[in-house]
Amino acid sequence: MESQILQTHVIMAILVVILVPMLFSFLAKKPGLVPTPVQNLFEIYIQFIEEMIKENMGEKGRKYFPLIAGIGLFVFFGNLIGMIPGLESPTANLNTTMALALLVFFIYNFEGVRENGLSYFKHFLGPVPAMAPVFAIIELLSHLSRPVTLALRLFANMTGGELISIVLIMLVPLLVPMPVILIHLIAVFLQTYVFVVLTTVYIAGAISHGEH
Repeated sequence: MESQILQTHVIMAILVVILVPMLFSFLAKKPGLVPTPVQNLFEIYIQFIEEMIKENMGEKGRKYFPLIAGIGLFVFFGNLIGMIPGLESPTANLNTTMALALLVFFIYNFEGVRENGLSYFKHFLGPVPAMAPVFAIIELLSHLSRPVTLALRLFANMTGGELISIVLIMLVPLLVPMPVILIHLIAVFLQTYVFVVLTTVYIAGAISHGEH
């Protein structure tokens, strides 16, 4: 049973990874002078990511646009695909969300070291030298908890949303579907927003430590 669940979430993740670039390639081939609603949505998303990166990292953050935008699209469509009957959200599986969270964790720490050298680790020691061991433990625990909370938040919300939707639709099939779908859709957007914002904040914090 466990291997079947693993196989399903991997298949769904691969499906998202394949379909999203294909969708973007199709839309980017013939952008209209008068944007279609779908084109408008993608342009709004691109502008949102650009503004968020600029606000948190300035112009030097532009190089992280593909990473952050790509993670956002994967999380969004990974959340959304579970709303299609017969399909499951890969983000409703802890293996997927933990993999994403660990990816963010390793990238922001790697970028912190790359941008600031070994001085990146100075912020783990805090502002008071005498209290450095205490600050080091607190900072270490804080950083190690980030991938765990990032993964669990997305996993719990998407799993809970799917379970509630299924239960309510089974109990009241004629009255509940539209409100449930709307609530689930809001959760899809909200959890994508939270994941993308936290990814941006973590990277911004890591690369800016050498400036303080």
